[in-house]
Amino acid sequence: MLLLREQDGRNRLLPIYIGNSEASAIHCAIEGVVPPRPLTHDLMLAMLGELGAEVTKVVVTEMRERTYFAEIHMNTADGETVISARPSDAIALAVRCSAPLFASDELVEQVGQEAAQEPEDESAEIIDEFKDFIENVRPEDFQ
Repeated sequence: MLLLREQDGRNRLLPIYIGNSEASAIHCAIEGVVPPRPLTHDLMLAMLGELGAEVTKVVVTEMRERTYFAEIHMNTADGETVISARPSDAIALAVRCSAPLFASDELVEQVGQEAAQEPEDESAEIIDEFKDFIENVRPEDFQ
């Protein structure tokens, strides 16, 4: 699951279910992992670059019949071009070239979920407890 969070306003969440390979591609790009040979999204960006196109932003636009849709906005020699895409592929491109990622206001209003707000000190306490658990967990604890 890819979880997008609204930056301004109510901090609503957009949960988007994606495939394992797309999730892996996004994760690798976020972590800065460079594969020995280009993966599909790396190849796509290289091709766009060779053709003189640049990804300027990605917008998750709508949901129809429980399926999300996205757009890849690009500058090309002919001007701005917008291509429809699966959100997972569009986001995999965006993270590789540091293009901004947006969701349409209409989509956030339609399916955005309110994020639970925890006081800062309570969040810190939960994180400390989790760290303590990780540092002290033993295989025998799971038998």
